[in-house]
Amino acid sequence: MKTASVKGPAIVEISETAKPTLGAGDVLVKMQSCGICGSDVEKVFGKYGQPSMRLGHEPAGIIVDVGPGVTEFKKGDRVFTHHHVPCYSCHLCNHGNETMCTKYYETNLSPCGLSEEYVVPEWNVSHGGVLKIPDSMSFEEAAMIEPLACCVRSWNKFEFKKGDTAAIFGAGPTGMMHVMLAQANEFSAVFALDVNDFRLNFAGSIGAIPLKVGTPESVQKILETTKNQGVDISIVATGALSAISDAITLTRKGGTIVMFGVPSKGATLSIDMSQVYSKELNIVPSYAASDKDTKQALELIASGKVVAKKLITHRYSLLESQKAFEHAHTGHNAMKIVING
Repeated sequence: MKTASVKGPAIVEISETAKPTLGAGDVLVKMQSCGICGSDVEKVFGKYGQPSMRLGHEPAGIIVDVGPGVTEFKKGDRVFTHHHVPCYSCHLCNHGNETMCTKYYETNLSPCGLSEEYVVPEWNVSHGGVLKIPDSMSFEEAAMIEPLACCVRSWNKFEFKKGDTAAIFGAGPTGMMHVMLAQANEFSAVFALDVNDFRLNFAGSIGAIPLKVGTPESVQKILETTKNQGVDISIVATGALSAISDAITLTRKGGTIVMFGVPSKGATLSIDMSQVYSKELNIVPSYAASDKDTKQALELIASGKVVAKKLITHRYSLLESQKAFEHAHTGHNAMKIVING
């Protein structure tokens, strides 16, 4: 079977790999759709800070075989599969830090989500890492569950109220998911800041207020709209660390800044911490998602509260993975890029 993997800097290789064998409790899935994530792009073109170099952690597909002992799932089930599943019993899990759990990093899809077929290990199967999707949900929509779940996790980390305002720094696919979540939570104004005209136009088309990063006009617009207070919530959905400095300036006193985008390994930033202190800002990092978050994301998509399929602008086949990743890297006239099996 064919599998995509990182062969070298900026190179995605499609290789023939042996069809995986099933152990007790495992399930075998035929991949139908898998989104390309920013962290995947970073693995191929950047300096990703995590040890795994597997590609594809947003897959959805059809179960084609089940191992001995599997009773909850059967051949033909349409499923979303989460690549990492924590233990839910360690000190970190008991404090709500599931994505920091050691077991979380030990679990994975084999060989990876960007493969014609892949094995979901028994641990994931038995601990909530496989979700059946409704017949009304396409596989492409199901491939949006994991990135939306990452956004959902960050929203569960801070307090907000109906009528609040938000600034989303980075108008890429997850940035637009944050816009949709703010809208679903009835925020009164949602600003989307970027330098890319296509993405800014897209943000405007779904109801955000598009603003160019770093211009006096953008700052003025946010201050005017928020009665010179600044926004309640700033979400940095980009790896560009300068956005954190902008967020410190544009977030109101007592407001929250969410560090959501993936910084490059070794990235550093010099900021005036006296501003953070004197404004009593809350800085909240949010990394990845657990299967608790994926369940919420599935419900949001299934209910239509978040219309994630609007974000899909380009589709490629598995054999076109190199081209797909190059497109995702440039971001040229693109939002979410999906690879279909």
